[in-house]
Amino acid sequence: MKTHSIFSFSIISVCALAVAFATNLSAQKNAAPSVFQADKGKFNILLDGKSVGKEEFEIEPNGSGWVAKGTTEIKTEGASAEVITGNLTLQANGAPMAYDWVSKADKTNSAHITFANGIAKIALEVQGARPYEQELSFNSPLVAVLDNNLYHHYAVLARIYDWSKRGPQTLPVLIPQEITPGTITAEATGSATSGGKTYEGLRVTTSDLEVLLLLDANHRLMRLEVPSSKVTVVRE
Repeated sequence: MKTHSIFSFSIISVCALAVAFATNLSAQKNAAPSVFQADKGKFNILLDGKSVGKEEFEIEPNGSGWVAKGTTEIKTEGASAEVITGNLTLQANGAPMAYDWVSKADKTNSAHITFANGIAKIALEVQGARPYEQELSFNSPLVAVLDNNLYHHYAVLARIYDWSKRGPQTLPVLIPQEITPGTITAEATGSATSGGKTYEGLRVTTSDLEVLLLLDANHRLMRLEVPSSKVTVVRE
C-alpha cells in the first residue's frame, strides 16, 4: 500500500510539472516580443572636449518587463560634484511603468514617478522644501523618459524607435527635472562616420534642441552629440 501511494504521488507530481511547463511555454509563445536587448556599459561625458563626468548603466530583464538603471557623476569647474541615479522600469514594448531619480550635490533631491494609462503621477522631494505632487496626462502610454544627466535613456529611446518603419516618429516625452510634458521626434539618418568607424544615425529633436545618436549594428548607443551645448557622450 505504501509503495502504491508513493508511486501514485510521483505520477501526479510529474503530470503537474508537465502541465505547468506546457502552460509556461504557451505563455512565453503568446507574450509580445520585447524591443530591448540586455546592455551594460560606461559613458565618458565631454564638455567642449573635456571630460566632466562618467556614467555607468545597465539595461536588463526584470520579471516580465525590463529595467534601465544608471549612475552619473558630474564635476564641472567651480561647482560641487553631483551624483545622479535613476531606475526606470519598463514594459516589454518600451512603455514606462515607474521611474525613481535621486540627485545628490549640495542638496539631495528626488522624485518617484508612476505611469499608467498615459498618466504620470509625480512625487517630488526637494531638500529644504515641502514635498510636491503633480499629475500629467499624455496621449499615449508609450512615453519617452529622458533625464537631463542620464544618457542611457537615449539608449532606451533607440530601442523604442521602430526601425522597420523608419522615417520621423513622434513620441510624448517627460524630462523629470522639468516636470512638463512635451514631444520629441526621432528619425533615422542613415550611416554616419566618427573616429574612422561607421554607425547608424538617429536624430532626436525637440522645439529647441537637437541630439544625434550614433549606434552600432545592434542599435546600441555608442556616441551621443549635442552640438548646441558642445556636449559629447562616448561609450568606453
